[in-house]
Amino acid sequence: MVLAVAAAVLCAYIAPAAAGSGIPEVKAYLNGIDAHSILAPSTLFVKIFGSIFGVAAGFVVGKEGPMVHTGACIANLLGQGGSRKYRLTWRWLRYFKNDRDRRDLITCGAAAGVAAAFRAPVGGVLFALEEAASWWRSALLWRTFFTTAVVAVVLRSFIEFCRSGRCGLFGQGGLIMFDVNSAPAAYSTRDLLAVIFLGVIGGILGSLYNYMVDKVLRTYSIINERGPLFKVLLVISISFLTSCCSYGLPWILQCIPCPAHSEEECPTIGRSGSYKNFQCPPNHYNDLASLFLTTNDDAIRSLFSSSSEKEFQISTLLVFFVAIYFLGIVTYGIAIPSGLFIPVILAGASYGRLVGTFLDPLSGLDAGLFALLGAASFLGGTMRMTVSLCVILLELTNNLLMLPLVMLVLLISKTVADSFNKGVYDQIVEMKGLPYMEAHAEPYMRNLVAGDAVSGPLITFSGVEKVGNILCALKITRHNGFPVINEPPFSEAPELCGLVLRSHLLVLLKGKKFTKQRIMTGPEIVRSFKAHEFAKPGSGKGLKLEDLDIKDDEMEMFVDLHPITNMSPYTVLESTSLAKAAVLFRGLGLRHLCVVPKTPGRPPIVGILTRHDFMPEHVLGLYPHLHSHK
Repeated sequence: MVLAVAAAVLCAYIAPAAAGSGIPEVKAYLNGIDAHSILAPSTLFVKIFGSIFGVAAGFVVGKEGPMVHTGACIANLLGQGGSRKYRLTWRWLRYFKNDRDRRDLITCGAAAGVAAAFRAPVGGVLFALEEAASWWRSALLWRTFFTTAVVAVVLRSFIEFCRSGRCGLFGQGGLIMFDVNSAPAAYSTRDLLAVIFLGVIGGILGSLYNYMVDKVLRTYSIINERGPLFKVLLVISISFLTSCCSYGLPWILQCIPCPAHSEEECPTIGRSGSYKNFQCPPNHYNDLASLFLTTNDDAIRSLFSSSSEKEFQISTLLVFFVAIYFLGIVTYGIAIPSGLFIPVILAGASYGRLVGTFLDPLSGLDAGLFALLGAASFLGGTMRMTVSLCVILLELTNNLLMLPLVMLVLLISKTVADSFNKGVYDQIVEMKGLPYMEAHAEPYMRNLVAGDAVSGPLITFSGVEKVGNILCALKITRHNGFPVINEPPFSEAPELCGLVLRSHLLVLLKGKKFTKQRIMTGPEIVRSFKAHEFAKPGSGKGLKLEDLDIKDDEMEMFVDLHPITNMSPYTVLESTSLAKAAVLFRGLGLRHLCVVPKTPGRPPIVGILTRHDFMPEHVLGLYPHLHSHK
């Protein structure tokens, strides 16, 4: 409970963004959503230590999701040139201070997190490709591959260094974490039917898991909104519940005599081991206590071991599955960094081994291999990933002969679960209200045009605009981009000049290159500023409206916006299909899409489409009758 409180205090008071897995937030960032402080240095600090305390406190959580978030936070720190607030800045890193390089670095960071957590370098690359990144380039493939290769080399070095026992339990088992099953992977048609059954069960249990996690998260959000103290109290109550299950449930099961020819010491003496004596007589052990009162890795290793090495009672597997299934649901969402991978693998392996134990007389497959397939089916049913999960599981277990069966069970469980609800990370992104854009347009968008989705009064600037007008527009709106329109005498008729960003306007106003007459002073402004002044600032570093000191007489002066205007913004005609505009917006990774009129003689711009204008809540709010087309 002390460890749990330490993790909760860090999360509740220092960095609330560090709670949970972090994968949904990283996925949202790579889709173009820069939510507040999700990759800040304080979040990184809390994620590392909160995850250590949370796992050590005995919660049913994994360290894998937090490690993905940790990798992304480190990449973001490098991508923004360090942190001035914590006096960690490097001049050479300013070359990465643009959106594309920062996004690429964070993709590499997420891949490195998976590679380090599972010791699966190729799985890390595929995870970044399949689940995390919204945009992928061929150059990004070798960059993530290089990153995970470095992770593998560094991990291997530490494992070799720690093999003598100088690092506690770290370094056990080399790069392959669960290389424990030497049973032959020979299977027949009957086994394939059992595997299909496992896939269906995994899909149903996975979709139910996602549904219940969603309901629990919505309930917890009501409690967490009441303040940090309530977050800590919730963590304490879940810690108490977990301890009661871990120490209480083994009492209801019988003790088992130690196996006669076991290589491992039985009963286990010390911290780590598979034969916990608990309250049994000498030379006996409690198999449920051996799963509960050990590290998560050791519990998975025990479940994956072949039936000749370790026998589990059916009642043990059933009780353990039910306990882990529901503890995993109630633990995710409390104010500690918590991954979903380990609870899902534990629950999946326990029901997989349960099925394998029942089918042992009929099947040629070992119960330990059924545990692996059960873990795969539950992962597929909750996460809805296929290729990356398949490779991660194979790298974890070093069992290439199981490849066809793992592929089959993942595809079946994903297909079954998709017919009920979305994947767990997609649900969390949606629940947090993050405007995530899918790769495809919604069907109802085909019935609308771009002009239909434009909303709100449009605020435009002239090419040479009065300072007071700019300041007023920045105060009354939170828009990030404004259209710039050239009017006579700078053009023959009103025409769209381009788009100017809020951050660039703030830099320009701070420089105070104003004129009393309405004239163009482009060359002088270009000479007055350096390019890096307009570079994207890091989290919390950018200029704010409050930083400007504009005097009353300057409000009546003019400033030339042409030097900082993007003269070639992406535009669509107002008659363009909204579905086509959405695919263009997502495919090009835009933030603003200008909608221009189809006929001449009208104002040169109809409006601006942003990410929020494509969200179902906005579109269906404007046109409720389209609900039937959804």
